[in-house]
Amino acid sequence: MPGIPRTFRETRVHNRASWIHWSLAGLALTAAASAPATELREEAIEAQRTQAGLQARIDGADQAVRERLQALRQAREETRRLARYNAELSPLVDQQAELLAGRREALATLSETRQALPGLLRDMVERLRQWVAHDMPFLQEERLARVDSLEAMLADPELASDEKLSRVLAAWRSELDYGRGLDAWRGELPGEPPREVDFLRLGRVGWYYLTPDGRRGGVWQAATGDWRPLDEDARGEVRKGLLIVREQRAPELLDLPLSRSVENAS
Repeated sequence: MPGIPRTFRETRVHNRASWIHWSLAGLALTAAASAPATELREEAIEAQRTQAGLQARIDGADQAVRERLQALRQAREETRRLARYNAELSPLVDQQAELLAGRREALATLSETRQALPGLLRDMVERLRQWVAHDMPFLQEERLARVDSLEAMLADPELASDEKLSRVLAAWRSELDYGRGLDAWRGELPGEPPREVDFLRLGRVGWYYLTPDGRRGGVWQAATGDWRPLDEDARGEVRKGLLIVREQRAPELLDLPLSRSVENAS
């Protein structure tokens, strides 16, 4: 450079080179200092990630434990409920077992029962006829006609056995119903001459008649097989009974003599 001594120029160049050297050295130191800081930051981040992963696994394990505990509680409750249900069903199961055992026994003897059924039906019809014949003779013709129809029915080869049994049982039920109800009807009283009277029946323990004018009445005596006259008070009770059966008077107790004792009627 013109006007500047050589020595001075060399000195400036030397100084500039020194400054560049120190600058590069500073940069190198700065770079060297910043490298460990970056690694530490990355390690810290990685540690945080690891910690977060562990925490997530812990949370997941806790949730799984809670779910299993809940499932265990539900299983225990279901077990208790089933135990109560089984305890309630146990008597029913025992009854069903007894019923099935009875049906198996019935099926085992079904062939024998079918073979014995015709004789059993004939015996039932004969016993019914005897009962009607020895009972109080109310509506006797009608009741004996029912027995006659049963005997004709049993002789029908085209009628199934179960239908025959059903009809015989129905006839027996009709006879049994006479012992549980009241009845009244107008009919003919045998005699010389026969008279039209009103009959009143109280089950199988009382059978009475009353003339339409109410002046005569009687009670059937099962022991002697005839009618015994009724006094005025008893005829008044029969009149009330006729009105009660015909739903013309409210029900009330009747003071009447019996045709037979309750023990004999049963």
